[in-house]
Amino acid sequence: MRFSAATMAERLLPQRLALKARPLLDRVDAVLFAADERGEAGRFSVIAFVIRVVSAVIAFVSQVLLARWMGSFEYGIFVLVWTTLIIAGNLSCLGFHTTVIRFIPEFRAKRMMAELRGVMLASRMFVLIASTLIAGAGALAIWLLAPRIESYYVVPFILGVVCLPMIALSDLLQGISRANAWVFSALSPTYITRPLLILAFMAMALILGYEANAVTAVIAAILATYATTLVQLASVTSRVDGKVPPGPVRMDVRGWIVVSLPIFLVEGFFFLLTNADVLMVGAFLDPDRVAVYFAAVKTLALVHFVYFAVKAGVAQRYAAFSHGDPEGLAVFARETVSWTFWPSLLMAVVVIVLGEPMLALFGPEFTEGYPLLFLLVCGVVARSAVGPAESLLTMSGHQNVCAGVYALTLALNVLLSVLLIPVLGLWGAAIATTASMIFEAAALSFTVWRKLGITMVIFVPTPAAREAC
Repeated sequence: MRFSAATMAERLLPQRLALKARPLLDRVDAVLFAADERGEAGRFSVIAFVIRVVSAVIAFVSQVLLARWMGSFEYGIFVLVWTTLIIAGNLSCLGFHTTVIRFIPEFRAKRMMAELRGVMLASRMFVLIASTLIAGAGALAIWLLAPRIESYYVVPFILGVVCLPMIALSDLLQGISRANAWVFSALSPTYITRPLLILAFMAMALILGYEANAVTAVIAAILATYATTLVQLASVTSRVDGKVPPGPVRMDVRGWIVVSLPIFLVEGFFFLLTNADVLMVGAFLDPDRVAVYFAAVKTLALVHFVYFAVKAGVAQRYAAFSHGDPEGLAVFARETVSWTFWPSLLMAVVVIVLGEPMLALFGPEFTEGYPLLFLLVCGVVARSAVGPAESLLTMSGHQNVCAGVYALTLALNVLLSVLLIPVLGLWGAAIATTASMIFEAAALSFTVWRKLGITMVIFVPTPAAREAC
């Protein structure tokens, strides 16, 4: 017997109240308990959101402890180095971590098992080789440019490139897990296990008498990343081997790279855009200012996580709907906008109300970042109002134009940051970030409408709804 939200309400609530709640609960059942792709995507998104909320708490607590242990200056150094490494590791995948989300459901649906085996094997080999080469090039560049870099950044950056291949491989394994709808395998290593291990290794180092500085924190991050990724690799490989029977392997590396490069640009521009404000603050201001801004961004992360959770749950379903069901794709895409917007709006209110005491946990100097939250939250809510529009474009074959949108958005962000941060400091970074998010949301929504005829804006009805009115 299947227990649904409506059935449980009938048992636990008075009859009149249960009848009034029935329409809403039926919608919950349709989203979470349906056996079709829509239900699976809804469950994936809800579980992903729960994991991201738990990870937000873990990340927030760990960042508070790191800031308390190291002080704002050393913490700011670690923040800039670690953020740069996360970006570089993601970019080192060259788009394959998203390409597999598109190809694995397609190959499975078409029973192209040789190609399915090939893309999962080739993606891991390709990402490991590419990320290792990029790590070597990065270390050489830091060594050559050391005289032009602030001395306190050089050693942490050189150490940090050691974990670049593991960050990239972890992102790819997350993509393979998402393509197979393995939600815990996709999200828990990166968002729960790794931050907990970073905190554990850092605490162990301090107990052993090592100095509480950025170098120690980077070493802790390296150890945590290797431990997490190697266990993740063993787990995903075992599950893949159990799900895909052995047989011939067919690789079309050239064709996959052709698809991956535009996706690489989309994901690269998006990832850079998501973290550009921290990098730009680090380029113009001292580490202690980076620390204050990063603490404000971390406090805002709970709102961001709604968007990322929905995106994690629906990308593979967009890809499945794109093969011959345009009407189903349109209906599903509109639903995902609501999934993103209303929880984001609720979390935004919570963050605004609790933001100042949360920032005070980092240290008294960090409350300076609280007023920035009022501006930054506007950009996050604006982005949520169009749902995961970039995933819809990427999974439906419009990754080139999506890359163009993100290139323009990133250029706008960098331009505004260069103009405003030297004059307005942290407020300049917040203005640049918010303006860029609003532009991004508007441009993506317009592009989806032009390319797919789908209205991806929360308060704008579909053409059919307008005609009915």
